Amino acid sequence: MDDLFELNRERWNGLVLAGVPFSRPNLDLDKESARAMVDESGLLGDVHNSRVLLLGGAGGQQSAAFGLLGAQVTVYDLSDEMLAQDRVVSAHYGLSPELQQGDMRDLSRFGSNDFDIVFQPYSINFVPEVGTVFAEVSRVLKGGGLYYVQWHNPFTQTMNADNYEPDRGYALNSIYVDGEIDAVAVYGNENWSVEYEDGSMAEVPGPREFRHTIRTFINGLIANGFEILAFDEHRTKVENPEPGSWEHYVAVSPPYLSLWTRNCK
Repeated sequence: MDDLFELNRERWNGLVLAGVPFSRPNLDLDKESARAMVDESGLLGDVHNSRVLLLGGAGGQQSAAFGLLGAQVTVYDLSDEMLAQDRVVSAHYGLSPELQQGDMRDLSRFGSNDFDIVFQPYSINFVPEVGTVFAEVSRVLKGGGLYYVQWHNPFTQTMNADNYEPDRGYALNSIYVDGEIDAVAVYGNENWSVEYEDGSMAEVPGPREFRHTIRTFINGLIANGFEILAFDEHRTKVENPEPGSWEHYVAVSPPYLSLWTRNCK
């Protein structure tokens, strides 16, 4: 556990305590909505008794979904408070996932071929290099097993959603390279804005984040023996969103990309 792990652990703990949306337990799931949450592409099939590793996936959301579908779930995350949210949903649904704290770059506590599925929601942008993670996933995932991974759209990762100009839209003006995101230079500060249900806002220090270009990401998966099965982009479901709003920004620039892959080792 290095300085980056400790910094991001502390920052994510703070974000959870502030109520960031990614950390709000999902307490309204049934099997149908659980399936929709984790299998939008329709590739999972029957996961009953499948061993699933949620990598960087705590927060009380996907663990409940996979648990309701009958999977044997292990949640592996760096944040104490994020893992605490999975305890909330486990008690609510009567589930019993295995919760472990650690660094996604080091899966040495797990054996080779331990899992049928590795599901990694948005988290890989909080480490500087993807190859290490992909190699670890390849080792712990069975041959033919599925790996879902989501990451930030690198083309637009350094666009500021708050800087909308009616005549020019959202500025895209940074050099397209891998590397650490200078949050102060891009957004004016390193804080995340958290909106509460009553509409009030809070500013909370954000984790250290990195950009991984599409070339780096896809070639890294291929180099570690993964076959790409499906690609998706996060899109808004709001029609005619208000210019300058988050939904409008998403309509202009899908912020998150995801891949379903198969381990071909």
